Amino acid sequence: MAFYEHVVISRQDISPQQAEALNDTMKGLIEQGGGSVAKIEYWGLRNLPYRIKKNRKGHYSLLAIDAPSDAVKEMERQLSLNEDVLRFMTVRVEELDLELSPVLARRDRDRERRSDDFPAKDGGF
Repeated sequence: MAFYEHVVISRQDISPQQAEALNDTMKGLIEQGGGSVAKIEYWGLRNLPYRIKKNRKGHYSLLAIDAPSDAVKEMERQLSLNEDVLRFMTVRVEELDLELSPVLARRDRDRERRSDDFPAKDGGF
């Protein structure tokens, strides 16, 4: 089997729970095809670089996939039929990177930096 990284952007109108449900649907399709999903990251609602189908924002998700090509093709076919999906891209990689993606790592780093800027509420420093 081959390794893939898959990014999907869904419409801004759907809720984060619906975006997570879409991720679970993709995972189910891959597992039905004999593959496995090693990692799913929901990056949240983010600004698009340009309008896509009249949307300025989209829900981004990243999947790390270990599956045969037929399973990936079927998942892409199903996504192309889904009206909630704006764009998707699948890239074959040599090995799966199971660490936190740069998008989420930066978000965590920013949160830590913001919490360090404010003193503790109990009066201690």
